[in-house]
Amino acid sequence: MDRAGALDLGGRLGVRDVAEVARRRRQVAPLSGACLERVETSRAVVEGVLESDDRPVYGITTGYGALAGVRIRPEDSSRLSCNVILKCAVGVGDPMPEDWTRAMLLARARSLSLGCSGVRPVIVDTLVEMLNRGVTPVVPQKGSLGASGDLAPLAHAALVATRAADEGIPGGSGEAWWRGERMSGARAMREAGIERPVPLGKEGLGLTNGSAFMTSAAALALCDSETVLRAAVVATALSFEALRGRTAALDERLNAASVQSGQMTVAAYLRDMLQGSRLIEPPPGITQDAYSLRCTPQVLGPVADMLGYLASRVGRTLNAANDNPLVFPADGDRPASIVQGGNFHGAGPALWLDTLGIAMCEVASISDRRSFRMLTPELSRGLPSMLSPDPGLNGGMMSVQYTGAALVSDNKTLASPDSVDSIPTSANQEDHVSMGANAARRCREIISNVRTVVAIELLLAAQGVWLRPAGPESLSPATRMAYDAVRAQCPPLETDRPLAAEIDTIDRMIASGEFTGPGSPVADWDLLADAAD
Repeated sequence: MDRAGALDLGGRLGVRDVAEVARRRRQVAPLSGACLERVETSRAVVEGVLESDDRPVYGITTGYGALAGVRIRPEDSSRLSCNVILKCAVGVGDPMPEDWTRAMLLARARSLSLGCSGVRPVIVDTLVEMLNRGVTPVVPQKGSLGASGDLAPLAHAALVATRAADEGIPGGSGEAWWRGERMSGARAMREAGIERPVPLGKEGLGLTNGSAFMTSAAALALCDSETVLRAAVVATALSFEALRGRTAALDERLNAASVQSGQMTVAAYLRDMLQGSRLIEPPPGITQDAYSLRCTPQVLGPVADMLGYLASRVGRTLNAANDNPLVFPADGDRPASIVQGGNFHGAGPALWLDTLGIAMCEVASISDRRSFRMLTPELSRGLPSMLSPDPGLNGGMMSVQYTGAALVSDNKTLASPDSVDSIPTSANQEDHVSMGANAARRCREIISNVRTVVAIELLLAAQGVWLRPAGPESLSPATRMAYDAVRAQCPPLETDRPLAAEIDTIDRMIASGEFTGPGSPVADWDLLADAAD
């Protein structure tokens, strides 16, 4: 198997690295060097605890959660590890998308590679081989509280990755996808040629106790949001021309006066995209545009700023040890120790996912207002009603905006924050939970809705430009690229036809980066500057 360019777990894991592995099947290198040494040293500390049998250590020689006061014999520590995986595999609902599960495996492998979880190297390398060979556990989407980490999602993955000490437990190996077929986890691993280790003491906790799902889902959501926000700027520029907007609001001096970097950047990209257009600037007597045009930098700019901030938080968490307890080898005068705490708690990822969802709602909200204006003769500066060449007999694109409005309204419900909710569990031992996994699911749906709303704006703006007497020949070079991309898949609407498939086509084009690739002014716009600060 070619491992050239493989991701090294010993280096820093970035937000974009998660997408590269989860979606584009970038290979991951097995543990080596200093990273391998850290994991081995950490494991030796756990082995020392199991050999000494002189004090209770949570999750190693005690039970879990509300059962932490129950002592466990060292010789039963492997069974304890198996049991925590088995008892936490209680997820329900549809399976996670494959990219989510792969991202979660990578995030867990990275956390374990830091050498604070006390697992053997084989545990980390098993997760790595599952990624490299394409074994993807079937993981239900619902069931995580986001407090003791993502217990249920990680447990379903761990069923596939490990082997119970006594085989024969019904469903004990979980399920996995392997080369397009859904099968038992044991069979998938066997056919992929991956040995399933029996988890030893502490390793069950190491595999299940962390925020891997929430954090990796946030990484993917940030990558998707960057793609959608870039496309939203392109759609805005095309709408400026369809609506014959004024560029005064994009003035460099005006936007610099805001001292907001995101606003200044969005305004600059819009100026670049409209350079050379013969459609901008309305007839005499129009002094300023509606907010949906004039205030686009002030709306999309803060969203861009928020993506950068969230990328820095998520980037740090991807490279953090989130487990309990944490294992610290001897360091100078400080002896080796195992410290109990709460680094698994998902409050941070939950807040970040909620914030991202709320920010992206604004992208759809202002996009829909531009779409509405293009359909309304009183607001569109000369475009025919509903963007139809023959309105009345034909309804034109009236109903397309209905879909966008429905999605914008859907987002208002989805954006209600999950992070403000909590339900005590485990006999009140776990009395504050984050609900971050719920936030991840809703954030993903919001972003999907936003992408579709922007796709609708692109479709309507292209129709509006086509209906202008000056037509597409008067577009700027940058927006002409976007117009031509739409037209390659969606011809002008002359008489009514079903448009659902065309909306879906543009949606997929946005997701693939077709509107923001090489040649586009926004192609190199880096919204996820997640350097290790």
